[in-house]
Amino acid sequence: MSHSPLQPYLVQGRIEAGCDEAGRGCLAGPVYAAAVILPPDFSNPLLNDSKQLTEKQRYDLRPVIEKEAIAWAVGVVDNHEIDKINILKASFTAMHRAISQLEVTPEHLLIDGNRFIPYPGIPHTTIVKGDGKMMSIAAASVLAKTYRDDFMNKIAQEYPQYDWLDNKGYPTAKHREAIRQYGTTPYHRMSFNLLGDGQLSLDLF
Repeated sequence: MSHSPLQPYLVQGRIEAGCDEAGRGCLAGPVYAAAVILPPDFSNPLLNDSKQLTEKQRYDLRPVIEKEAIAWAVGVVDNHEIDKINILKASFTAMHRAISQLEVTPEHLLIDGNRFIPYPGIPHTTIVKGDGKMMSIAAASVLAKTYRDDFMNKIAQEYPQYDWLDNKGYPTAKHREAIRQYGTTPYHRMSFNLLGDGQLSLDLF
């Protein structure tokens, strides 16, 4: 797939961590976030916003990112916590959890989106559609997406009727029909409009 080359950094010579999340619009399961610090000379022709990649491409990229990154980490907020604090705060909390686990402290954070709750002691820049612009954010998007998919594939074995192997918890017609038919599971986000009979209770960017 051809795409415009991603930028390796915002400011040359600065240790930057790219941050992105996966699973924000889902009806079930946790939200995952990743933080990745790539070396300044990192290059991979496949790397792009994870939504532009096939599942196989994402899983092929994951070990490459993990091996070549200076540091990387994944943070998780489960559906019960999402219901308590709302999905926007949960997304930022997952990012904070990922950042706090990095073995190298970044000098600056590159955040996908247009809002962020500042991380103590580290300045940040928000970048709209950053996963299609910055290498480190694209790398974070791949890790967040694949680790979340791993979790959804696992719980799909417990509750096969919701089609999570295919929809990963997103609000497909089949997923909503299963909620109508079978009710909810312990993994559903009860603060969301699960049946889609009104506005989704999502605070979107």
